[in-house]
Amino acid sequence: MCLAIPVKIAELLDDGMARVTIEGVSKIVSVALVDGLAVGDYVVLHVGYALSRISPEEAERTLALLREADALAAGAPA
Repeated sequence: MCLAIPVKIAELLDDGMARVTIEGVSKIVSVALVDGLAVGDYVVLHVGYALSRISPEEAERTLALLREADALAAGAPA
């Protein structure tokens, strides 16, 4: 199963790279596949590559679902 997650662009770097954040975690990833990004944009990230830009609303809906799934998994019996 593959999973792509929404992340927020915190800083644009050289050579098609950017620093992104999710839930307080920062990571440097490639944004070379998506044109015209700006700080504050949300992108869908998969294995270190931004695949597309998404709206802040869609990003938050997806992150809320991921949080809910994590909470359900944390409460599941072993």
